[in-house]
Amino acid sequence: MLVSHYFEFESHVTGGISESVAHQRKMLRKQEIPYTTKPRMDADVLHCNVMGPRSAYYARNADCPVVAHTHVTAEDFGESFRFTNALAKPLRPYLKRAYGLADQLVCPSEYNRGVIDSYTDRPTRVITNGVDTEKLAGYEDLREEYLDRYDLSPPVVFLVGHVIKRKGLETFVETARNLPEIDFAWFGPIDRELKGRSTKRLIDNAPSNCTFTGFIDDIRGAFAAGDIFFFPTYEENEGIALLEAMAAGKPPVVRDIETFSWLTDDEDAVKSDTDEGFIEAIRRLEEADERERIGERARERSESYHLDAVAPSYEQLYTEVCQ
Repeated sequence: MLVSHYFEFESHVTGGISESVAHQRKMLRKQEIPYTTKPRMDADVLHCNVMGPRSAYYARNADCPVVAHTHVTAEDFGESFRFTNALAKPLRPYLKRAYGLADQLVCPSEYNRGVIDSYTDRPTRVITNGVDTEKLAGYEDLREEYLDRYDLSPPVVFLVGHVIKRKGLETFVETARNLPEIDFAWFGPIDRELKGRSTKRLIDNAPSNCTFTGFIDDIRGAFAAGDIFFFPTYEENEGIALLEAMAAGKPPVVRDIETFSWLTDDEDAVKSDTDEGFIEAIRRLEEADERERIGERARERSESYHLDAVAPSYEQLYTEVCQ
């Protein structure tokens, strides 16, 4: 079996989609499934990760079954970078047509599948993006280095990923403002040239206890320095950084949205849908015993998302789609 594992815009797309593709390819190697990153319409399976115009062309003309990942939705596209709100509206009818070209759609979560069911009636299957624990190995050894580098005092409330409004930027900043005795740090690219005025204003006017690190060369440093993973996102297809934080035993505080329905409040996460609730949750988790209790349960909950556990799903997917 040869899989054409194609990632349109590969040199331009970063963040969660890029991480997911890297995870998929690592899992294919684990399962010893031969693949090429070139678009091959004569392969046994054409697997498209971003359904751009070239992917849609290849899917329409492929001589083999087509699998498409549903990383991109109009709902997830808004409030990201400049002009994405304007583009989100025409994106939906385009994606309806593009996803409709696939023989099988792969959704990273049950929530994402529910969204995609409103786009097309093509068969869907949920396969998590997973968490690459090998990438995090040794993060503990970097703690003092990254605390010193960004002048942070534990316990540190942190988030990992691109700095965008949809991920709860305003809530992150205002929660920090209401908890001046606690250090907050957002680890990830800022890309100011791609941001609108309101986003830049939130960053520039953040309180002194709220640090935006920008891109860091070793992502392990974020999980080393951070103690409480604060993810007040409004819309997410799954959230790889959340899975990474859980695998590192960091207790997550998340917005109570459908995407995170698989998490149990006060067991493997703390959930809220109000600013006051977030403040209360973080104050609770200042206590080391409470952080350890929820963090350990989060670590255990993440085990089924490890790549070794997820990898067989791809072999099953390709075998079934080829039948």
